This record gives sequence, structure tokens and C-alpha cells, in this order.
Amino acid sequence: MRASDRKDFQRLMTDAMAFYRQDVSAFALSVWWQACDRYDLEQVASALTAHAMDPERGQFAPKPADIVRALQGTQTDRSLIAWGKVLDAAQRVGAYQSVAFDDGAIHAAIEALGGWPMICRTSHDELPHLQRRFCEQYRSYAKRPDLRYPPLLPGLHQQANATAGKDIAPPVLVGNKQAAEHTLRTGIEGPSTELHVIDALPRPRLLGDAA
Repeated sequence: MRASDRKDFQRLMTDAMAFYRQDVSAFALSVWWQACDRYDLEQVASALTAHAMDPERGQFAPKPADIVRALQGTQTDRSLIAWGKVLDAAQRVGAYQSVAFDDGAIHAAIEALGGWPMICRTSHDELPHLQRRFCEQYRSYAKRPDLRYPPLLPGLHQQANATAGKDIAPPVLVGNKQAAEHTLRTGIEGPSTELHVIDALPRPRLLGDAA
């Protein structure tokens, strides 16, 4: 959501909790906003409606964790969905352009595995092993309340241009645009995200190569 959605979000939460005959304090609204601001207002409204209509959980007022769980799915499901985004972006965007995903845990996992170009240059035979490693890393990072991640994943062009002092093109946003912009705003640069030039060597057809 955007900052301009905040008033509509507050009205939504006030109405949703009034359905359960509960008031919403300023502190509660702040917690709800922090939990849901990466999603669209319509998505949050749909999740609240789904909760209210659930035969078991719907009899109790929702907590932020209930709605986030509904929006994200289980950790296992999330890791597979995240891997699907990575695989699709690697094939469509490739290793040369920088990317920003709509989930900071994806950035953290890819950085831990060696960076975006490495992911794109993985051979098809190695994909099953890479998928397992990515999902393990993603599930670990997604659980961290204090997760730190880079704002974007630099491609080969950005790495080379940064070293040469040239202008750097903006990253390709992957997934939900607003959430990807949120990742860009909240990511943190640090020693673990220093840029390194990777030479493009002749190789067999890889994940990020054009078909």
C-alpha cells in the first residue's frame, strides 16, 4: 500500500473490528499497518472477508498474524512461490539486468547463494539442487523478524558500471510493483552486498540465457 492508502486502511480496520464489536486503538492500527503495508488494500480487504467467513476462525476477531498468514500462505508454500518468481525472472530478465523482488527474503536468500548472476548462470542440470538450497535459505530468512536484505540484486551491467563509475540503470521490478518498491526503500546496503565484477565466460546454455 501507499502512504495515501493509510486513511482508507484505518477505515477498513475500524469497520472490520466493529464487526466483532471491538474498538481499534492507535497502537493496534500501527501494528496492523506494519503487518499489511506491503500488500494492496484490496488484498487485505479480501483476506479480512475470508477470515470472517471461515467456519472455525471467523468466530474470533482476526489478529495481524491471521491476515498475514492468509496473504502469505505457509512457509513451505511461500518458498515454492518465491522460487517460481526467481525462476521466471531469471529466464525473462537474465543475469545482466538488476532486479528488485517484492519480497526481501528473496533478496537475502539469493545473496546468500552467491548473487543474482550466479542464479541466472546455473545450468539446467543443477536446478533441482539450487531449488532445494534456495527454499531452505528462504524459509530461514522469512522467519526472521529483524531480517536485513539488500535493496536490489545487481546484475552484471550494474556491477561493471559501478566499478567504472558509470550511471546505473534502475532495476527491473519483479512481482507486485508496490511491494517491490517497498523492498527497494527498506533494503540496506552493507559489506555483504558489495559489488564484484563476474567475467562472462563461454558456457553451455544456462537458466538466464535466451531460448
